[in-house]
Amino acid sequence: MAIRLNLDRVMAERQISLTDLADRIGITLANLSILKTNKARAIRFTTLDALCRALGCQPGDLLEFVAGDGGDTGEGQEV
Repeated sequence: MAIRLNLDRVMAERQISLTDLADRIGITLANLSILKTNKARAIRFTTLDALCRALGCQPGDLLEFVAGDGGDTGEGQEV
């Protein structure tokens, strides 16, 4: 997929753990892990909004377009 979520980088910059972030935004640890490892095929705007609020960032800080990254395997989940 050509869109990558840079959640791990933003979390490291903010020094927040996966567990703490999951608690703050009300999402399961499993679903947040799917986002962090770029295995999600979609993200709800409500989830993106919650991430931005909790991390104090803009959607563009989390989302990145990667040209030529056609590695879509058809697997993944909507979170």
